[in-house]
Parts: sequence; structure tokens; C-alpha cells
Amino acid sequence: MYKIQLFIQSLFVVLTFELLYLSQFSHADVGTAAHYRTPYLPTACYGNDATQFPSSNLFASAGEGIWDNGAACGRQYLVRCISAAHPRTCIPGQTIQIRIVDRALSSVSRPSRHGATIVLSKTAFRMIARPSTSYINIEFQQV
Repeated sequence: MYKIQLFIQSLFVVLTFELLYLSQFSHADVGTAAHYRTPYLPTACYGNDATQFPSSNLFASAGEGIWDNGAACGRQYLVRCISAAHPRTCIPGQTIQIRIVDRALSSVSRPSRHGATIVLSKTAFRMIARPSTSYINIEFQQV
């Protein structure tokens, strides 16, 4: 009887964790992400102010679909890689929180691929995908 109770408790913990993880993206959008690297300044959102970048270096430029006439500046998104052209590109179970600091169309550094929904900093991109690719499919949700 004890083994059955232990099994049921373990199953409950696992299911609770899965529901919390999946509900995190229950209202998420799907898009694409590219990456860019230095120089990052000046940005369309905050000019030459170096304090705009989070200490984690998890930031991004907004593609035209989310730029919203500059209203995207400062918005934060949860982002995770869901697929790519090459197998095993996404880092499983990795979700990052990024801050929009620029507009992809006008950023000083050009994105690895044009037309992306979000252009991630080099650090942010490497947290969710292998750096050997320039373009991934993502799920993202505003925080």
C-alpha cells in the first residue's frame, strides 16, 4: 500500500510541474528569431544609454510585427526555441526572459536573418539554441 501511495504522490508532483510549465505558454504566440551581435549602441529605444541592457545580456530587437510604433521598448517576453531547420538545434527545456531595447529594422548591427519576429542578443540566442544556426522558430509571450 505504501508503494502505491508513494507512486501516486510522485505522479501528482510530476503532473503539477507539467501543468505549470505548459500553462506558462498557454497564451503564447509563434514566430521566428534571429540573432545579432555588437555593436548594440545606439538603440532605437534608449539611444546611447548603456544602462538599458540587463546585466544578464538577455535582450533583443523587435521585428516589425511586435515593434508597435516604439511601444515595444522595454517590454519583456518569455522566449523558447520550438524548432529549427536542423535537428537538435533547440536546447530542450530552456526558456529565457528578454527585454526589447531596439528595433530590428534600424539596429546598428544587422540580424543574422531579416524578417524575424525577434532578434536576440548573441547571449540570449545561445541560451535557447545552438549558435551554429542563424534562424529558429520560437514561442514567445509578453510578461
